[in-house]
Amino acid sequence: MSMAPPEHVRIDPQAEEPDPRHDLAPDGRRWLDALDRDEIASLLEMHDWRSAASVIVNWGIVFASMALVAVWPNPLTVVLALLLIGARQLGMAVLMHEASHRSLFRDRRVNDFVGNWLAAYPVWSDLHPYRPYHLQHHAHTGSERDPDLGLIKPFPITRDSFRRKVWRDLSGQTGRKFAAGSAKRTFGRWNDPVSRRAAIGALVSNAILLGVLTALGHPWLYLLWVGAWFTTNTLVTRIRAIAEHALTPDPADPLRNTRTTLASPLERLFLAPNRVNYHLEHHLLMTVPHYHLPRFHQLLRERGVLEDACIERGYLRVLRRATSKVTPVDATA
Repeated sequence: MSMAPPEHVRIDPQAEEPDPRHDLAPDGRRWLDALDRDEIASLLEMHDWRSAASVIVNWGIVFASMALVAVWPNPLTVVLALLLIGARQLGMAVLMHEASHRSLFRDRRVNDFVGNWLAAYPVWSDLHPYRPYHLQHHAHTGSERDPDLGLIKPFPITRDSFRRKVWRDLSGQTGRKFAAGSAKRTFGRWNDPVSRRAAIGALVSNAILLGVLTALGHPWLYLLWVGAWFTTNTLVTRIRAIAEHALTPDPADPLRNTRTTLASPLERLFLAPNRVNYHLEHHLLMTVPHYHLPRFHQLLRERGVLEDACIERGYLRVLRRATSKVTPVDATA
């Protein structure tokens, strides 16, 4: 679930959502046979108040983190705030992703408005170009036509390689690279209406955030928002991407080309906001709202559908597998 289309990816604005009913389980029967129509209808039912609660909780954690630093300004509270805000910035990208499937709010205008102004624009993304790009990922998961294949192919890597990536994330090097790409897509294409809209959205939404903090008497807290975007957000986004598709064994099998990571409460707070860890279930039926994904998982588990599926308990186990490559020096040690 990359948050922005890379420069080299061609986006088809006419891309349609693939029909998950065409996906087959390993034994050859359709996985949907494990659920009855009423259960599927219940999973697809949207509750606007629950999506609104997710939006409020995301922003609430951001402002609570800033308030913590305002009241007790010290290195520990700053680090904690950066970790929490970075995770909530990923949470906003997740809500943009939810809106891209039109499963955030029932009214499409509200869905797209909230998906952009309260989720995508503040983290320098744009729902509208993201939607067709992301649907290509769903249509071609794990294949050579998957636009997110670059997030999958390099693994496993060595632990030293992963440490270097973590350092680049937390030192802001990755964030500067992302910022340069975002600037090129938006401000560098001002004559393009889509790019201009994204640039204006990012500027206006961030100006509003700065204005709110200024009105509260603490404009300097905006630095936490920017600092998290450049550092902790890039790290949690990397970990999320690894967990979702890296080292999945079978691109042709919908139960084995995507991974669900069973997250603890702390992991949900710092790594997996808005049920993003239930990625396998999301790929099986992509319009299930995020708040129904745990129940979807439980139903599939009870029916025996997930016996051979890619399910991992905890992000640490995923990262151990992803960093299991042994260098020649390590092998002879």
